[in-house]
Amino acid sequence: MNGYWEETRGLMIKVLVIWFIFAFVVHAFVKPLNGIVILGFPLGFWMAAQGSLIVFVALIFWYARKQNAIDEKHGVAEDE
Repeated sequence: MNGYWEETRGLMIKVLVIWFIFAFVVHAFVKPLNGIVILGFPLGFWMAAQGSLIVFVALIFWYARKQNAIDEKHGVAEDE
């Protein structure tokens, strides 16, 4: 059971690091990112308005899939 919690904790740490980067770090560099223009919009503006939200939704689905794989590997999946 220790392996299960180690993998779960490792996944949680990865998710929190990704969340922190897109919630705070990217927004701290909005002005320099605004120098890059994609489809007519400054990258900093786009990341603040849309990019971070897209990453958060993708992160939820990725986390659920990875946690389910960990659950199945250790025999504690809800589907069983």
